[in-house]
Amino acid sequence: MPHFIAEYTDNLDTQADLPGLFEKVHHCLGATGVFPLGGIRSRAVRLDTWRMADGAHDYAFVHMTLKVGHGRDLATRQQVAQALFEVITAHFAELQSQRLLALSFEMLELHPQLNFKQNNVHAFLNNQQAG
Repeated sequence: MPHFIAEYTDNLDTQADLPGLFEKVHHCLGATGVFPLGGIRSRAVRLDTWRMADGAHDYAFVHMTLKVGHGRDLATRQQVAQALFEVITAHFAELQSQRLLALSFEMLELHPQLNFKQNNVHAFLNNQQAG
C-alpha cells in the first residue's frame, strides 16, 4: 500500500501524461517516509463511456484515488493527501489552462480486517539494497 488510481476520460489519452504523473506520485509518496517503496502502485483506468455536465463541450476529467492501509493518524494522512494534490494540480496545470478539465482526488483508508495482501517485492528491494 498505497495504491494510486487515476480514472480519466478517453479524450485525454494523448494529453494527460499519466506515466509522468505516476513517476511524480511515486516520488512524492516515497519522500514522505510514510509508505514503503515496494507497496506503492499506480494504475490508470480509461473511461470510454462517460458524460460530464451538459455534454455540450469537450469536457474532460481525471478522478484520482489513493487507497492506503489502516494505521496512520488523520494529521499524517492529511499531510500526505495535501502534498499529493499539489503534485497532481502542478502536473495538470498547463493542460487545465488549455482545456476544460476537472480534477478530483480522494484518499481512502482501507479497513484493517478486510484488507488482505501478499507481496514479495519488499524482500526483493531490501535484498537489492543490501547487495
